Amino acid sequence: MKIAAAIVTNRGGRTCHAAIVARELGIPAVIGTDQGTEKIRNGEQITVSCADGDVGKIYRGSIPFEVTQTDLSTLSRPITSIMLNLGNPELAFKTSFLPNDGVGLARMEFIINEYIKIHPMALLHSDQIRDDERAKVQQLTQGYNKPEDYFVQRLSEGVGTIAAAFYPKPVVVRMSDFKSNEYASLIGGRAFEPEEANPMIGFRGASRYTHPDYEEGFALECRAMKRVRDEMGLTNVILMIPFCRRIDEGQLVLEKMTEYGLKRGANGLKYT
Repeated sequence: MKIAAAIVTNRGGRTCHAAIVARELGIPAVIGTDQGTEKIRNGEQITVSCADGDVGKIYRGSIPFEVTQTDLSTLSRPITSIMLNLGNPELAFKTSFLPNDGVGLARMEFIINEYIKIHPMALLHSDQIRDDERAKVQQLTQGYNKPEDYFVQRLSEGVGTIAAAFYPKPVVVRMSDFKSNEYASLIGGRAFEPEEANPMIGFRGASRYTHPDYEEGFALECRAMKRVRDEMGLTNVILMIPFCRRIDEGQLVLEKMTEYGLKRGANGLKYT
């Protein structure tokens, strides 16, 4: 998506991944066309326009257009806080120059998928993955004392980049919220993930953090966040626990986070 001039999909809505990523990248996207991949021929030049707001349009050929720029510094700030959604550290400093009151949602998934690529449990238990996957893990983790240090350092650097770009404004970081099929697509992931009929409402979010099948992986996420806050000094990071279905489930997660050095109130730490 980073190299695309525009995005056109057959399915999806304004909150689908394609739409969210397109907004972050600042490129036009027309979502849910039903027949876009049939109507648009391979190699055909098209013009994609989102200038009309809710309804996007796709034209055959290259249509001339004009760009009108608005000086945002002349606009008055609303009473409501404006917080951004962000997942790509590469866009953090550029995005931070937009008028904002911080980051309301910084997602780990992009960082894990793009900069780590390995399932955290595969780093801890490489004996359980295939030989070809083990070779990839060894290649990616060269230079680190332990394979798990690779996960902690890379994740903390990605989140730290976002937090630094907006410091001292608050940055709400959501702990990992991959679904089981998405975790399985990471290197070594299939050895540790169940096959679910509906991963959307399955083994994800808070339910997996204290489960024996992922508890060690969650501990690595917490180590990374502790490094961001305590070693990097980016205390503007607020931690979000996603997809929490029961009170006792949430309480168990908070107890584990305290055990891993992320106690609420310590060094100003907030949860959401």
